[in-house]
Amino acid sequence: MTAVAAEDFARRMAALGPFEPQPPIAAAVSGGPDSLALAVLLQDWLAARGGRLTTFTVDHGLRREAAREAAWVARLMKRLGIAHHTLRWKGPKPAASRQAAARAARYDLLLGACEARGIFHLALAHHLEDQAETFLLRLGRGSGLDGLAAMAPVSETAGLRLLRPLLELPKARLAATLQDLGLDWVEDPSNDDSSFARVRL
Repeated sequence: MTAVAAEDFARRMAALGPFEPQPPIAAAVSGGPDSLALAVLLQDWLAARGGRLTTFTVDHGLRREAAREAAWVARLMKRLGIAHHTLRWKGPKPAASRQAAARAARYDLLLGACEARGIFHLALAHHLEDQAETFLLRLGRGSGLDGLAAMAPVSETAGLRLLRPLLELPKARLAATLQDLGLDWVEDPSNDDSSFARVRL
Protein backbone atom coordinates (compact mmCIF):
# COMPACT_ATOMS: atom_id res chain seq x y z
CA MET A 1 0.00 0.00 0.00
CA THR A 2 1.20 3.50 -0.79
CA ALA A 3 1.35 6.30 1.75
CA VAL A 4 -1.06 9.23 1.50
CA ALA A 5 0.73 12.10 -0.25
CA ALA A 6 0.36 15.69 0.94
CA GLU A 7 -1.22 16.66 -2.39
CA ASP A 8 -3.80 13.89 -2.09
CA PHE A 9 -4.69 14.94 1.45
CA ALA A 10 -4.91 18.61 0.40
CA ARG A 11 -7.48 17.70 -2.27
CA ARG A 12 -9.54 15.83 0.29
CA MET A 13 -9.43 18.74 2.72
CA ALA A 14 -10.36 21.23 -0.01
CA ALA A 15 -13.55 19.23 -0.61
CA LEU A 16 -14.52 19.76 3.05
CA GLY A 17 -14.07 23.57 3.02
CA PRO A 18 -14.29 26.43 2.98
CA PHE A 19 -11.99 27.21 5.89
CA GLU A 20 -11.18 30.54 7.46
CA PRO A 21 -7.67 32.01 7.01
CA GLN A 22 -5.14 30.31 9.32
CA PRO A 23 -7.76 27.83 10.55
CA PRO A 24 -7.57 26.24 14.00
CA ILE A 25 -8.53 22.56 13.72
CA ALA A 26 -8.77 19.85 16.36
CA ALA A 27 -8.31 16.13 15.81
CA ALA A 28 -9.29 13.14 17.93
CA VAL A 29 -6.19 10.93 18.30
CA SER A 30 -6.45 7.55 19.99
CA GLY A 31 -2.97 6.35 19.11
CA GLY A 32 -4.09 3.95 16.37
CA PRO A 33 -2.70 4.18 12.84
CA ASP A 34 -5.72 5.97 11.39
CA SER A 35 -5.88 8.83 13.90
CA LEU A 36 -2.10 9.25 14.07
CA ALA A 37 -1.91 9.44 10.28
CA LEU A 38 -4.68 12.04 10.36
CA ALA A 39 -2.70 14.11 12.88
CA VAL A 40 0.54 14.17 10.89
CA LEU A 41 -1.26 14.87 7.61
CA LEU A 42 -3.26 17.68 9.21
CA GLN A 43 -0.16 19.14 10.84
CA ASP A 44 1.55 19.53 7.45
CA TRP A 45 -1.62 20.81 5.77
CA LEU A 46 -2.14 23.45 8.46
CA ALA A 47 1.53 24.48 8.54
CA ALA A 48 1.27 25.42 4.86
CA ARG A 49 -1.74 27.63 5.67
CA GLY A 50 -0.60 29.24 8.90
CA GLY A 51 -3.17 27.30 10.90
CA ARG A 52 -2.77 25.34 14.09
CA LEU A 53 -3.63 21.80 15.14
CA THR A 54 -4.82 20.74 18.58
CA THR A 55 -5.17 17.03 19.33
CA PHE A 56 -7.29 15.35 21.97
CA THR A 57 -7.04 11.82 23.36
CA VAL A 58 -9.98 10.48 25.34
CA ASP A 59 -9.20 8.16 28.24
CA HIS A 60 -12.47 6.35 28.91
CA GLY A 61 -11.08 4.62 32.00
CA LEU A 62 -12.46 1.28 30.79
CA ARG A 63 -9.08 -0.45 30.38
CA ARG A 64 -6.04 -0.31 32.68
CA GLU A 65 -3.84 0.32 29.64
CA ALA A 66 -5.82 3.37 28.50
CA ALA A 67 -4.01 5.92 30.69
CA ARG A 68 -0.64 4.59 29.57
CA GLU A 69 -1.68 4.77 25.92
CA ALA A 70 -2.92 8.36 26.33
CA ALA A 71 0.42 9.30 27.92
CA TRP A 72 2.24 7.66 24.98
CA VAL A 73 0.21 9.73 22.52
CA ALA A 74 0.93 12.88 24.54
CA ARG A 75 4.69 12.22 24.35
CA LEU A 76 4.55 11.55 20.62
CA MET A 77 2.53 14.70 19.94
CA LYS A 78 5.04 16.73 21.96
CA ARG A 79 7.91 15.25 19.93
CA LEU A 80 6.08 16.18 16.71
CA GLY A 81 5.38 19.70 17.94
CA ILE A 82 1.59 19.20 18.06
CA ALA A 83 -0.55 20.57 20.90
CA HIS A 84 -2.23 17.77 22.85
CA HIS A 85 -4.69 17.35 25.71
CA THR A 86 -5.98 14.20 27.39
CA LEU A 87 -9.70 14.19 28.20
CA ARG A 88 -10.90 11.77 30.88
CA TRP A 89 -14.34 10.24 31.19
CA LYS A 90 -15.09 10.49 34.89
CA GLY A 91 -17.86 9.02 36.96
CA PRO A 92 -19.58 5.61 36.97
CA LYS A 93 -19.44 3.47 33.84
CA PRO A 94 -22.44 1.45 32.57
CA ALA A 95 -22.34 -2.32 32.77
CA ALA A 96 -24.26 -2.76 29.49
CA SER A 97 -23.82 -1.15 26.05
CA ARG A 98 -20.42 0.13 27.15
CA GLN A 99 -19.13 0.87 23.65
CA ALA A 100 -22.17 2.98 22.80
CA ALA A 101 -21.93 4.83 26.10
CA ALA A 102 -18.19 5.37 25.63
CA ARG A 103 -18.78 6.72 22.12
CA ALA A 104 -21.38 9.20 23.40
CA ALA A 105 -19.08 10.28 26.24
CA ARG A 106 -16.19 10.68 23.80
CA TYR A 107 -18.18 13.03 21.57
CA ASP A 108 -19.38 15.05 24.56
CA LEU A 109 -15.82 15.49 25.82
CA LEU A 110 -14.47 16.38 22.38
CA LEU A 111 -17.23 18.87 21.64
CA GLY A 112 -16.79 20.53 25.02
CA ALA A 113 -13.00 20.75 24.59
CA CYS A 114 -13.38 22.36 21.15
CA GLU A 115 -15.97 24.83 22.38
CA ALA A 116 -13.77 25.83 25.33
CA ARG A 117 -10.91 26.64 22.94
CA GLY A 118 -12.93 28.37 20.25
CA ILE A 119 -12.26 25.64 17.67
CA PHE A 120 -14.90 25.29 14.96
CA HIS A 121 -13.55 22.18 13.14
CA LEU A 122 -13.03 18.70 14.62
CA ALA A 123 -11.35 16.14 12.36
CA LEU A 124 -12.17 12.46 12.86
CA ALA A 125 -10.17 9.54 11.45
CA HIS A 126 -13.03 7.41 10.11
CA HIS A 127 -11.77 5.52 7.05
CA LEU A 128 -13.07 3.18 4.35
CA GLU A 129 -13.46 0.14 6.62
CA ASP A 130 -15.31 2.23 9.22
CA GLN A 131 -17.70 3.33 6.49
CA ALA A 132 -18.41 -0.29 5.52
CA GLU A 133 -18.80 -1.28 9.17
CA THR A 134 -21.35 1.48 9.76
CA PHE A 135 -23.42 0.35 6.77
CA LEU A 136 -23.39 -3.32 7.85
CA LEU A 137 -24.30 -2.53 11.45
CA ARG A 138 -27.24 -0.42 10.31
CA LEU A 139 -28.29 -3.09 7.84
CA GLY A 140 -28.21 -5.70 10.60
CA ARG A 141 -30.47 -3.52 12.74
CA GLY A 142 -33.06 -3.32 9.97
CA SER A 143 -32.54 0.37 9.23
CA GLY A 144 -34.55 1.86 6.38
CA LEU A 145 -33.00 3.57 3.38
CA ASP A 146 -32.40 6.81 5.27
CA GLY A 147 -30.78 4.91 8.14
CA LEU A 148 -28.45 3.10 5.74
CA ALA A 149 -26.88 6.35 4.58
CA ALA A 150 -23.10 6.35 4.93
CA MET A 151 -21.16 8.64 7.23
CA ALA A 152 -20.90 12.11 5.75
CA PRO A 153 -17.51 13.72 5.00
CA VAL A 154 -18.81 16.85 6.76
CA SER A 155 -21.52 17.06 9.39
CA GLU A 156 -22.46 19.93 11.65
CA THR A 157 -23.55 20.09 15.25
CA ALA A 158 -24.29 23.20 17.29
CA GLY A 159 -21.24 25.35 16.73
CA LEU A 160 -18.94 22.61 15.39
CA ARG A 161 -18.15 21.03 12.02
CA LEU A 162 -17.09 17.35 12.06
CA LEU A 163 -14.62 16.59 9.26
CA ARG A 164 -13.84 13.10 7.94
CA PRO A 165 -11.18 13.54 5.22
CA LEU A 166 -10.09 9.86 5.28
CA LEU A 167 -13.44 8.21 4.46
CA GLU A 168 -12.35 6.96 1.04
CA LEU A 169 -8.97 5.66 2.21
CA PRO A 170 -8.28 2.12 3.46
CA LYS A 171 -6.59 1.71 6.84
CA ALA A 172 -3.59 0.05 5.19
CA ARG A 173 -2.69 3.32 3.41
CA LEU A 174 -2.84 5.19 6.70
CA ALA A 175 -0.50 2.65 8.31
CA ALA A 176 1.82 2.97 5.30
CA THR A 177 1.87 6.75 5.82
CA LEU A 178 3.18 6.27 9.36
CA GLN A 179 5.65 3.61 8.28
CA ASP A 180 7.12 5.99 5.71
CA LEU A 181 7.67 8.50 8.53
CA GLY A 182 9.14 5.90 10.88
CA LEU A 183 6.30 6.32 13.35
CA ASP A 184 4.78 3.56 15.47
CA TRP A 185 1.23 3.28 16.82
CA VAL A 186 -0.80 1.42 19.44
CA GLU A 187 -3.48 -1.19 18.83
CA ASP A 188 -6.71 -1.18 20.85
CA PRO A 189 -7.32 -4.79 22.04
CA SER A 190 -11.07 -4.20 21.80
CA ASN A 191 -10.59 -4.32 18.02
CA ASP A 192 -10.00 -8.08 18.41
CA ASP A 193 -12.80 -8.73 20.90
CA SER A 194 -15.48 -10.73 19.09
CA SER A 195 -18.04 -9.96 21.80
CA PHE A 196 -18.54 -6.64 19.99
CA ALA A 197 -20.77 -6.67 16.90
CA ARG A 198 -18.48 -4.34 14.94
CA VAL A 199 -15.54 -6.75 15.40
CA ARG A 200 -17.58 -9.75 14.24
CA LEU A 201 -18.59 -7.79 11.14
